Amino acid sequence: MFNLTKQQQERAKAIHEASLIVDTHNDTILHLIKAPPFITTETNPPAPRRSLGERSEHGQIDIPRIQEGGVNCLLFAMYVSPLYSARLRRLIQMLDAFHIEIEKNQDTIAVATSYKEIMKTVKDGKIAAVITIEGGEPLEGKIESLRTAYRLGARSLTLTHFPRNMLGDGSGADSGSHLTDFGKQVVEEMNTLGMLVDISHLNETGFYDVIEITKAPILATHSNCKALCSHHRNLKDEQIKTLAENGGVINLSFCAGFIKDGIGFGDPEAVKRVTIQDWLDHLDHAINLVGTSHVGIGSDLDGGCGFPDLNDVTRFPLLSEGMVARGYTDQDIQKILGGNNLRVFKKVLT
Repeated sequence: MFNLTKQQQERAKAIHEASLIVDTHNDTILHLIKAPPFITTETNPPAPRRSLGERSEHGQIDIPRIQEGGVNCLLFAMYVSPLYSARLRRLIQMLDAFHIEIEKNQDTIAVATSYKEIMKTVKDGKIAAVITIEGGEPLEGKIESLRTAYRLGARSLTLTHFPRNMLGDGSGADSGSHLTDFGKQVVEEMNTLGMLVDISHLNETGFYDVIEITKAPILATHSNCKALCSHHRNLKDEQIKTLAENGGVINLSFCAGFIKDGIGFGDPEAVKRVTIQDWLDHLDHAINLVGTSHVGIGSDLDGGCGFPDLNDVTRFPLLSEGMVARGYTDQDIQKILGGNNLRVFKKVLT
């Protein structure tokens, strides 16, 4: 795929094995939870239910495949569709289902709620799972809900999904509005609690509101470069530069539609036109803007993302090979694979 020499292949393998690898976003819980109801349609039936501990031919992430891919720390998102009326209850269902899966597989994976716990979990030979919430809908406009989610283990919140919610505009419903008063309160409280503020999906005006408010580095857990793909989910060059000035990290997703223009979701033939070289182009672009200390990986696997070269978590070693092929140093590859996000975790997740 990269026409590497044997020496380069061995170097890529050694770097990968020596790195603490972080993936900042997946939607795997949507494939694990068995509690009804499911939001489905005739054209979008529920995927087969899976378990975290068993290798499956369905989906993209489970423990055996995480181990094969050499990933050490994953941020597992709890996404509650705005179609649910009892959104906080649905979040509780998802958290319960996830904790049950963790308990079933406690020899191989553990929930980590701080930087120290992440490092200890990995040192103990286990996968570190960080719980995140994708979209502020489950808060239902109450700051108490955020604090309770924190007590239940959540350590990151993606402020919005595509639509507008009680915190602000999502990128798919961008009216140019600022964060709401509640959205500003949430960011301030997350700083106080020690939660990662995630601006993926947020509209541009809201992004700059967060930058103005936050006292801690922030993450884009699964975003790409708008200069290379015009999808509204992606970040403009100035946003990437501002994120880096904040000390944060842009984590590049495997979503084909965010990598190359003209690729729609649910179009398997179009997805085949995207390659790992296209993903590496986004990496090069971001690094040319802000250097190697502010870029990482946020696959968004099990969230309708992936393409043939990067179609599940076992493919992560290809990222190391690709970076070797593009001429990155060992140190820079380790930073991109996980070191940059760990720096933010150390500062925020105390």
